[in-house]
Amino acid sequence: MIGRRDLLHGAMALAANRFLAAGQVTSAASPRLAHDPFALGVASGEPASDGFVLWTKVVGLTGNVRLGYEIASDENFRAIIRSGHVDAPVGRGGAAHLEVRGLPPGRPFFYRFHLGDAVSRVGRTATIAADPARLRLALTSCQHWEQGWFSAYRDMVEQDVDAVLQVGDYIYEKSFGSGPNVRAFGTPDPLTLGDYRARHALYRTDPDLAAAHAAMPFIVAFDDHEVENDYAGVDGGITADPAAFLRRRAAAWQAYFEHMPLRPSAWLPADGALQLYRRFRWGRLATVHMLDTRQYRSSLPCPGEKRGGQVVRACDAVADSRATMLGARQEAWLDAGLARERSIWSLVAQQTLFSRLILPQGPDARWSDMWDGYEAARNRVLTSLARPTVRNAVVLGGDVHSFWLNNVLADFGDPRSKIVASEVVTSCLASRNGPAALFDGAQSRNPHVRYHDNRHAGYALLDIVPQRIDVDLLAVASLVEPAAPSFSLERRSIEAGRPGFA
Repeated sequence: MIGRRDLLHGAMALAANRFLAAGQVTSAASPRLAHDPFALGVASGEPASDGFVLWTKVVGLTGNVRLGYEIASDENFRAIIRSGHVDAPVGRGGAAHLEVRGLPPGRPFFYRFHLGDAVSRVGRTATIAADPARLRLALTSCQHWEQGWFSAYRDMVEQDVDAVLQVGDYIYEKSFGSGPNVRAFGTPDPLTLGDYRARHALYRTDPDLAAAHAAMPFIVAFDDHEVENDYAGVDGGITADPAAFLRRRAAAWQAYFEHMPLRPSAWLPADGALQLYRRFRWGRLATVHMLDTRQYRSSLPCPGEKRGGQVVRACDAVADSRATMLGARQEAWLDAGLARERSIWSLVAQQTLFSRLILPQGPDARWSDMWDGYEAARNRVLTSLARPTVRNAVVLGGDVHSFWLNNVLADFGDPRSKIVASEVVTSCLASRNGPAALFDGAQSRNPHVRYHDNRHAGYALLDIVPQRIDVDLLAVASLVEPAAPSFSLERRSIEAGRPGFA
């Protein structure tokens, strides 16, 4: 039987995946192609107890096409349980988003697409068990094409992860920083839809990333670099002209949708928006509340001459009750969901560092692009996390290119305040680490920070059972060696009924 390791190494190559004549589904055009239309691979996402979303993207064609698909319960496709056609419209860049429902819970499935005589690689995914006893999730963020190989994904496949939580900066729109690069974008910063499509397509040529998408479902949400650094809602972080920024943002959001295993309904083309806040339930064990902290947020507080995130001091705007990270509708959605929480573990996945962070510049200093720039909004989320229905809250984040394990306090102004949640922040999967001028000495200034590492890239592995969550911070041995292994940097546990880290 094919496992995830086999998928990682491409055991099911195109030549070995031809459809049996008796079961072949032909497209209307049935072209004989001189190139591989499935060069960007396959992916799955949006896992549910009765289904999932399957994705691929046809390259090299200029018109609308219909793809054949097969879903089987075995890797040899002898037991095909679903087959048919799915559109890959040219208006969506040839992307196909197939939403599958009506399958039994807790089962692995294999899938593939075809167009004419071309057949995609085989993907593996699974439905969520009705009431699982355990769950393994990988938390990842921040993968810069130029600054490191994506070998951490190889480790995720080896770890037999149930789902990947990718909380942002899936692509980078720009080069930055000094240090050795392992490869180059080879093009200017993207501005148009074609530019962003090309950047995403470049990422999908990475063999480890492509294999990970084929091996396990991804649950995704964007941060800023999918558009431009430190943008906030309708405000560009780089682009000063409002109209030019909105054009760039619309192009970037559409390209993001086209390359992610999202539900077809996630893209709202009338206004260019994406519906990215949603929930995933693993029975009574855990609920993931995936948030979107970019699309609806208010302007950054106390902007200076420099655009984007920065250290602000004596800034009253950070406490503005009208300011928001999530927008009023998403805040209400999160609060209502937590008020109805039935799971043992409530996992709130979002994009950045949630806890208060006193900086070296002094206790009145804030980094404006994190939750510290939106204190009133954070307090409203804290109120929701403290609801009696929430038994064990864990906040998950990324963005800051370093590992953090924090105790989330009801009142960060009082170090003796009640711990209402635990926080796990993953480092960058492949990029340079966070600014030492902000983060060095963080534990000495912030007693609620229980672990911090700003020297390694990698990801966080979460093993969830009713009694506890075991957190393993896995670091990549080297970003410049394509075959570098990952190793355990720090292991901690969160005990049910006892929030926080010792």
